[in-house]
Amino acid sequence: MRLVKLGAATLNQTPLDWEGNAGRALAAISEARSAGVQVLCLPELAVTGYGCEDAFHGVGHSDRAMRHLVEIAGEVGDMVVVIGVPVRLQSGLYNCAAYLQRGRVQGFVAKQNLAGDGVHYEPRWFRPWPAGQVRDIQAGGFDVPIGDVLFECGDVRIGSEICEDAWVPERPGARLARAGCDIVAGPSASHFSLLKAPARERVVVEGSRAFGCAYLFANALGNESGRMIFDGQRLIVAAGDVKARGDLFPFAEWSLETAVVDLDLLRMKRDRTMSLRPDDSDMCIVELDSELAESDETPSPTTSALPAWASGVHVREEEFARSVSLGLFDYLRKSRNRGFVVSLSGGADSAATAVLAALSFRFAVRELGIEEVRRRLPNAAIDEASFCGGLLDTVYQASANSGDVTRDAARTVGAGLGARHSEWDIDGMVQGYRALVEKTLDRAMTWEDDDLALQNIQARVRSPGAWMLANVRGALLLCTSNRSEAAVGYATMDGDTSGSIAPIAGIDKNYLRAWLRWAMETGPEGIGPLPFLAPVCEQAPTAELRPRDRRQTDEDDLMPYDLLDAIERLAIRDRMEPPEVMRALSPQWAERVGGMETLRTYVRRFFSLWSRNQWKRERYAPSFHLDDENLDPKTWCRFPILSGGFAEELGEIGK
Repeated sequence: MRLVKLGAATLNQTPLDWEGNAGRALAAISEARSAGVQVLCLPELAVTGYGCEDAFHGVGHSDRAMRHLVEIAGEVGDMVVVIGVPVRLQSGLYNCAAYLQRGRVQGFVAKQNLAGDGVHYEPRWFRPWPAGQVRDIQAGGFDVPIGDVLFECGDVRIGSEICEDAWVPERPGARLARAGCDIVAGPSASHFSLLKAPARERVVVEGSRAFGCAYLFANALGNESGRMIFDGQRLIVAAGDVKARGDLFPFAEWSLETAVVDLDLLRMKRDRTMSLRPDDSDMCIVELDSELAESDETPSPTTSALPAWASGVHVREEEFARSVSLGLFDYLRKSRNRGFVVSLSGGADSAATAVLAALSFRFAVRELGIEEVRRRLPNAAIDEASFCGGLLDTVYQASANSGDVTRDAARTVGAGLGARHSEWDIDGMVQGYRALVEKTLDRAMTWEDDDLALQNIQARVRSPGAWMLANVRGALLLCTSNRSEAAVGYATMDGDTSGSIAPIAGIDKNYLRAWLRWAMETGPEGIGPLPFLAPVCEQAPTAELRPRDRRQTDEDDLMPYDLLDAIERLAIRDRMEPPEVMRALSPQWAERVGGMETLRTYVRRFFSLWSRNQWKRERYAPSFHLDDENLDPKTWCRFPILSGGFAEELGEIGK
């Protein structure tokens, strides 16, 4: 047996936090050294943070990254450490995996396939490295190789696939396998999307099996820069067998997984692979100055263990709760704020937003303990007796059109979360603005002639007070709009869209309602059910902006939410034109909504409202990317602010 101990660690980094990023990397390296790890993989671009955006263009930025990399290397002994860093050559900037050992940088593997889809814009900053090419570069006073490199540490060969490299048809790992690579280190910054983790694991497991190697996968963690969330997935896999698997969404600043692997067994399995044609003639093989010592521990068994929440029937609900909670917790501490403010209407959207804010504290305390949470949030006055830790203010703002059902629901949710709950009467301000405009118009405003304006003023009047409270508290005002509303502009700009961040703008209304019911009846593993959500779950969604005798509901204003979501998926995710959407939806939906003419009306309404309201989506507060149906125009779904509004296409579906 040839036993080596391997490690994969995630780091919760922040762009441009040079000392903090280096400190977390060194802490993970120190823990790995104490555990006897011989090869350690850290995430992609961990020295700088993945989300530096156009700061990557600065020459000073890449120079500073190299200085910090050399400092980190100075703390590394015989262990081989692989960590992501940008590296500048005269030909451009490259996304690299740096190999550190014996106190210095030994070389760089450069990423060959850049992520340029969806939320990723790597081709804007980096250049892809050509397969088979190697150059020399200075690092810490030494000439070292950069490019398509394989490192040899005694009798062990180590190479890398960097994130997107592992997702393309012709993976670099295949060439590494032909050159007899024993260990593939996979630094990654793969964004979170609901139910994506199993797909990533399949990529790693299949690569390990096909290449006959040990594969170390280390993903980025947390809310690095505002929008993307990383789940911190860590995997150690040997010839297709999972030896170590870390929990997703840890709140710790770094998390390490280790496993002992028998390289002789891997090589035997690789030798039995008849389709593998050995050939290292086109690989640059760099010898490191030392061998990997033999581990005196026993080989790690294959594991199938998953956290209880990740192996149940409500994985999507758990992932939604944990991802948004981690995203909010990181946003709060990295923006150096003291808490959250939510304008709590008593409806589903604001209730879900408030619950997620409270869960960010509960999950953090459950994992880290109250003292560590206090250290992470030094500006916050934490009340550990309350469910939300005293970090949440909720405000119910009533106009003349508000009813007892929503008032009582808001009060119940606020009390259940342990929030500082207030009730404000805003009707005097609403009537004051109405009187000012009526004076200018020289006429009385009526619901028959001025419906939209009279609705919107109520939502807008709610914004200044909520902002004022957030300013006084030093808190983040959370926007409560969801994706379904964003798609059709069913939101008041500078009203319910007000906020520093929009945590639920990436998820549809129908799912939010189902998630709230799950939270009420079951709740996240380790937290349990939240029965105080019952008054919210029992209501039909309503903006509650028209007089009560008009019995306003969202679905009467728009269409059934499940139909709205179905049209959105076809029109926006799948890029279908109106005639194609009609063909895809009928006859099933026509029967459900009462006929083809009604369905045609709803399809026309969706496309018209979508086109008319792009300007609103451009102005939304930053939102979290949660699935591949995102509407955020800054990171995922671009559409012109001014357009023809699908007039020709809608004409083809009839009047």
